Amino acid sequence: MSYLMIDLEGTEITSREEKWLQDTRVCGVIMFSRNYESPQQISELNQRVRQIAGRQVIVAVDQEGGRVQRCREGITRYPPMLELAERDGATDGALQDVGWLLASEMLALGFDISFAPVLDVEYGGSKVIGDRAFGRTPEQSEAAVGCFLAGMHEAGMAATAKHFPGHGYVEADSHLELPVDERSLEQISASCLKPFSHLVSNYQAVMPAHVLYPKVDKAMPAGFSSLWLQEILRKQLGFQGVIFSDDLSMQGAQEFGDINQTAQLAEQAGCDVLLVCNAPDKIEALLATDTISPSSQQLSRILALAGSQQLDLDELYRTQRSIKTRRWIEG
Repeated sequence: MSYLMIDLEGTEITSREEKWLQDTRVCGVIMFSRNYESPQQISELNQRVRQIAGRQVIVAVDQEGGRVQRCREGITRYPPMLELAERDGATDGALQDVGWLLASEMLALGFDISFAPVLDVEYGGSKVIGDRAFGRTPEQSEAAVGCFLAGMHEAGMAATAKHFPGHGYVEADSHLELPVDERSLEQISASCLKPFSHLVSNYQAVMPAHVLYPKVDKAMPAGFSSLWLQEILRKQLGFQGVIFSDDLSMQGAQEFGDINQTAQLAEQAGCDVLLVCNAPDKIEALLATDTISPSSQQLSRILALAGSQQLDLDELYRTQRSIKTRRWIEG
């Protein structure tokens, strides 16, 4: 039983997208660079989404820093998080300030959540993770991410840990193919899984990896695996928040069937929200069937992710904390 999170084609909402937003099986929208022109424009677009929906929905964005920054003009430009995490003083307050600033900016623009932070570990071979990670060891990642999470929470934003149980060890990019991690559960638990396990009380949502771990679940990647999501994440780690699928239009997911089949797999595995991006026909196909049949319990979990804006953008940039943090970011 899952909800659907959709994307939009551009800077205005089309009639087809209006229809989708009014469907109560849609719980939110994710924005991309193509949707962003300026702080004022995106604020108005986010407000328009909520007006058309006519109910509370979650508006999300991937704003990590480095190469993953959907909002750029008129706000802070962030270096890769690995670069910031390896600076002197990073874990002595600076990264907490960065988490606070990034979350505060997104809240000021009308977003509820940014799909951040990346808890993957940079082992040196991953094409898709790399400097998006906060550390080169589980211990470095955990320490740096913990600081960043504290800042996000100070700002009033829930955090999304990704990509469970760890995407940093495999070279392949799940946007283009299905990566395979041949390690055992014991090896994964002693490495990539550590930040997710030790910080589990500090994040409110999780996004699993489209990665196959055949020595744990030989048939399904983590995002389609009830073993990973229900047995390990929910029962063993005790996670009680929202599970978002990673984008079901990615090649790593498409190897397991058409959109209705992969939606059912993600739903059966335990995903609360199905994310479908850059594929309007697939959104249309899902909403044309009864594949999406969410529950009220899921909705209460999802809506608990709503952001709590404390400052508008002008007020934010006048604070001494933001001035100090932006100087530190600039190096």
